Parts: sequence; C-alpha cells; structure tokens
Amino acid sequence: MSEDPCRFILAVLVVAVCAASADARAAEASIGTAQMAPDGTLTFFLIARDPARGITGHGFFTYKRGDPKYGEMLRHVGGLRPGQTKSVPPWPSAAK
Repeated sequence: MSEDPCRFILAVLVVAVCAASADARAAEASIGTAQMAPDGTLTFFLIARDPARGITGHGFFTYKRGDPKYGEMLRHVGGLRPGQTKSVPPWPSAAK
C-alpha cells in the first residue's frame, strides 16, 4: 500500500495541533466522528483546535480491512457496526 502525501501531511498537522493543545483536548469530550461503511471501511472525520494560537486542523482518514492500523482505530472508538457512527474520544496525551 503506497502512502498518500496529502494523508501524511494532514496526519502531521492533526498530531501537531493536538500536541500543542493538551489542556484544551482534556476538556473536550470528542475530537470528531468515526463511521463504518457496509464493507467495513472505517472513516474518521477529526478536528483539533488550539484557541490560544487560533489554529484549527481537520483530518479525514479511511482504513480498509487489512490496514495495519484498522484494529487499533476500531478499538479506540469501542467498536463499530456497518452503518454506525460514533464520537471519537481524544487519544491519551503522550506528555504524561
């Protein structure tokens, strides 16, 4: 599977904004939504904000069955069924 440069850039942006706003993230209940398509494909629509610096980052990620990150992403949202949408909780802070 080849890496898409846009996907990588978006991932870096989302991670950077999330890391810069650890306090704001702790207060948020959700950082976006995750959906499972009928074929099992996971789609994540994520947003990260740093109000102090006026930065907002948006990410759109898809994971097909067989993707190395598929299981991790599915576990993070507590599982999904085809057609279901759930809120995505923040990831634990790496700065603990």
